[in-house]
Amino acid sequence: MENLTNINVVREIMERHNFHFSKKLGQNFLINPSVCPRIAEMGNAAPGYGVLEIGTGVGVLTHELAKRAEKVCAVEVDKRLLPILKETVGEHKNLHIIHNDILECDLNELLLQEFDGLNVAVCANLPYYITTPILMYLLESNANIDTITVMVQKEVADKLEARVGTRDAGAITVAVNFYGTVEKLFSVSRGSFMPAPNVDSAVIQIKVGSQWREIVNDPKHFFKMVRAGFQQRRKTLVNALSGIMGYNKIELAKVLKSLDISEAARIEALSMEELCHLSNSLS
Repeated sequence: MENLTNINVVREIMERHNFHFSKKLGQNFLINPSVCPRIAEMGNAAPGYGVLEIGTGVGVLTHELAKRAEKVCAVEVDKRLLPILKETVGEHKNLHIIHNDILECDLNELLLQEFDGLNVAVCANLPYYITTPILMYLLESNANIDTITVMVQKEVADKLEARVGTRDAGAITVAVNFYGTVEKLFSVSRGSFMPAPNVDSAVIQIKVGSQWREIVNDPKHFFKMVRAGFQQRRKTLVNALSGIMGYNKIELAKVLKSLDISEAARIEALSMEELCHLSNSLS
């Protein structure tokens, strides 16, 4: 079904199905006709690819993905959208819609069942309130995913794209860089949605695969250290890590000195390489 970005068409469909937006689910449907084709084109929706979509709305992005990809599996948590999707994207024979919460799925099993033999990409317009949990769920699963292309709040996009070792970076920046490389593809104004949110958005892409996963001996310790450091990012590493993780300050200072890291350094000043080597030395 075309014209899914036409406000009048969307409203007519919603009224006919007695559908109302859910604030709890953070629903904002895309009505800018140029956005979803760009996401699909840049997000590896192509022959030979299976695309996992998380959250469908009325099927605007779903439609663009199914037109291009070998197969699309869309996971939608809101059962009220299922009859709408049957009408809007039911024509696509290469589309399978699953009513479930993506965070409750066994991702590796899902991808094997849906996309066995295909390269896999993820595309989604993510609700702002659950962006970080979904991204970390996808990355921590170690699933065979090539790229993750998602719409997020612009502020989050800036944080994700920030260079580790600068003041703009945070714990999520380090976490995502541990698993892959991040690129901001393009910005999307708040007027591109119905209803319009209070902030602008951006589409980012994570290319999964990183050298850091091979370097770090104990990923659990690495992430615990990163969280501890950024929880008290205004404190020096010595004070932050000794206070939260219980390290002896004198011994911690010795480890920092052996890595040529200043005793007065804060975690935000450390590069990915320095963070990896510090974690290995401490663990």
